[in-house]
Amino acid sequence: MSEMIKSIALSKLTAHPDNPNVMGDAMFRKLVRNIERTGLYEPIVVRPHPKEKDDFQIINGHHRVKALERLGHKEADCVIWDVDDEQTAILLTTLNRLAGSDTLAKKVELLKKLTERMGTAQLAKLLPQTAKQIERLAALKDSVQRTACSVQYEQFAIPIVFFVTKQQQGVIENAIEIAFSGQRTADRTQTTKAQRRAGAITEIASKFLGTENVKH
Repeated sequence: MSEMIKSIALSKLTAHPDNPNVMGDAMFRKLVRNIERTGLYEPIVVRPHPKEKDDFQIINGHHRVKALERLGHKEADCVIWDVDDEQTAILLTTLNRLAGSDTLAKKVELLKKLTERMGTAQLAKLLPQTAKQIERLAALKDSVQRTACSVQYEQFAIPIVFFVTKQQQGVIENAIEIAFSGQRTADRTQTTKAQRRAGAITEIASKFLGTENVKH
């Protein structure tokens, strides 16, 4: 694999047909703004196209290429990897998902500095977080940050995606409604529907685990 960065015409870059990564319109607009504002982006990872001579197949950076096209760029900085189909398939499923996690204290400090310089509204156009999330994070007090972080961080949900059949969906929805009915009225007015549904699923799972622990 070569780590040398090479400028390649966008017309020579082909999206991999099996790329599973998708990006919502709002996040894509933020990607475009970031590249437009800074002129910087992570080099695109490509391989020599297995069928088209002199062309390259994108392994990582499909959305960056689309953003560059949107901005009128003719070329992209690329890193060329000489990998076969099997290696490419593995990379397609891992490159966008293997990542660390933020240290919340440092992230809060960075957001405070950026908010002071740019303002929340402008910052929300560039970062993955919404303006409301940025405001909540930047408002954390230094004196209570260590104790509050664990509570505050829970407000920024971690998505769990899985696919079910229509019948399974019905069972799950019925269980959630039953769990909903057991929640206090005060709790229902102070939380969003998504938070209540997450709480209901957690309650169902906790009861299941409790039963399993008794059995085993």
